[in-house]
Amino acid sequence: MELAEIRTYLVKSTKGISRSSAHVLPWGLDGDRRWAVMDPRGGVIWVGEHPRLLTVSAAETPEGGLHLSADGMTELKVPPATGGPIPVAFPNLDRAVLAHADAHEWFTRLLGKPARLIWLADPGHRTVAEEQDGYRAGAGSFVWDTPLMLISTSSLRRLNDWIAEGAMTRQEQPPDPLGIVRFRPNAVIDGAEPFAEDAWTSVRIGEIDFRVSELCDRCVTTLWDPVTLDRGTEPLRTLARRRRWDGKTWFGIRLVPRNLGELRVGDEVRPG
Repeated sequence: MELAEIRTYLVKSTKGISRSSAHVLPWGLDGDRRWAVMDPRGGVIWVGEHPRLLTVSAAETPEGGLHLSADGMTELKVPPATGGPIPVAFPNLDRAVLAHADAHEWFTRLLGKPARLIWLADPGHRTVAEEQDGYRAGAGSFVWDTPLMLISTSSLRRLNDWIAEGAMTRQEQPPDPLGIVRFRPNAVIDGAEPFAEDAWTSVRIGEIDFRVSELCDRCVTTLWDPVTLDRGTEPLRTLARRRRWDGKTWFGIRLVPRNLGELRVGDEVRPG
């Protein structure tokens, strides 16, 4: 088995970036979800509320700011965030740093509602993963649960086969296969048996050891086509039939790093 793709998301809920390598930090991959968009109440805005975030491309500038672009929007260069701390309502996080006012105006126009761009200056103080093996792993970025999420291409192929079979059973035209980007993974692996990852308790990718904290329960984010922004019923309809237990639907696994280093596409994947 090998690591086939690495993906990070500079701004939460926006387009991902495919990378050849990434540094593993206690709170996840470098650059992953350090920025987010918040509403006037301090809540972090996500795809389920505003799927148009999926149209936003973000690139890091040499100075540590952002270059933003989206369909129908003028491109914007955002300087590094230096604003004052502002309260936020996010699990285990009470404040972040305001970005430049131009970014607030840009996202307000994009979403059609008041919005502000924020940056997490110190990810280390936001910890949601429990200490294990003497290593305190933090999910310090704007992720909901644990630092990284892994998906297997063979599991996605099996899911797409199930979706096609269900459509034929209903005498419907089978839809195009769902792409991996719909599930917003950080690590994509090739060569495993479908859903073999369900049974893993740990995994070594290259020289980095990870603890498998839990399977990943899937939400309505996966219903939005990231290209057309159309909302459908898949994959949740099929997952609810094939992979539903404990009141949730499951696809992918969540990982907590046990040591730090660099991941590279092509790294060997060895489950524990």
